[in-house]
Amino acid sequence: MDGTMADPENFYRKRRTESRVATPLLSVIVPVYNEEDVIDIFLSETRAVLDAAVTSGEISAFEFVFVDDGSRDRTAELLAERLSADIPGRLVGLSRNFGKEAALSAGLSHVKGDIAVILDADLQDPPDLIHQMIDGWRAGYDVVYGVRVDRSSDTFMKRSTAGMFYRLFNGLANIDMPANAGDFRLIDRQVVDGLLQLPERNRFMKGLFAWVGYPSMALPYERPARRAGSGKWNYWKLWNFAIDGLTAFTTMPLRVWLYGGATVAALGFAYALYLIIRVLLYGSDVPGYASLMVAVLFFSGVQLLSIGMIGEYVARLFNEAKQRPIYLVQDVVEGQELANGSGEKDV
Repeated sequence: MDGTMADPENFYRKRRTESRVATPLLSVIVPVYNEEDVIDIFLSETRAVLDAAVTSGEISAFEFVFVDDGSRDRTAELLAERLSADIPGRLVGLSRNFGKEAALSAGLSHVKGDIAVILDADLQDPPDLIHQMIDGWRAGYDVVYGVRVDRSSDTFMKRSTAGMFYRLFNGLANIDMPANAGDFRLIDRQVVDGLLQLPERNRFMKGLFAWVGYPSMALPYERPARRAGSGKWNYWKLWNFAIDGLTAFTTMPLRVWLYGGATVAALGFAYALYLIIRVLLYGSDVPGYASLMVAVLFFSGVQLLSIGMIGEYVARLFNEAKQRPIYLVQDVVEGQELANGSGEKDV
């Protein structure tokens, strides 16, 4: 042996490179919720990119998998019309709004492709990058994820809190989740099948993408502003989303309160010992009302915080124990046959 350290990822990546399908079928997963203003723009730009990929021989054919997460506008109606006209794929209509994480899970369970790309309908994930993602997949990477290098379209508060969350998550969890990496990514069929084996109801997809592992490649890009419509996230939803992510992948908050409780108990014991010694040496004195109230309020707050943290985990255990499905599908609208570019049918 030459004494150099082997790289298992390079070994498996080389084997994958040699076994890749020459012209894969590509599935595009698009979760939608009240996106009627941007649907036609999205289809026009994305279809042009996919047609070019077929023409160049990068892929054999493509399909769209739209997941309607309980839209209340004409999103479902418009998509059904486009699918019946000339769009290959299907529309998966959920029975109500289950949230984006559930919609992504529904999309993964309805894809037929050798590879899948997750796109947002607002075109903040540039479809042009699909070509580079396919190149990364051919190089042996099972996951090619987009990393936002410019978040100037976000507010200062959102950029700051996002950075804090990624640092906190990676510091506490036992997985390494790439910072500024959203759901925009290409994943191999093996990764899709792996994700479908995860049954938990508390779905934090960014964490699940990192948890399954597999050779991964980062693709930096600048995220543009929405082309139409309005965003569906607010700070309250993002806050709850962050709590879901932390509690789904680490028990460190519980351990923090264990260690914190032990530290407070030790300090309390030491202070009680100090009081006993002082009384024995100097006699008793009357403690002040202010110090007594500070101590009571402080320890009451610590107890409530610790109970609240335990409650977060108990609530998630309660949801998992009920074994309810992640989502319910009320209808599936099939589109045209798989397109191999320029509207031609793949027969």
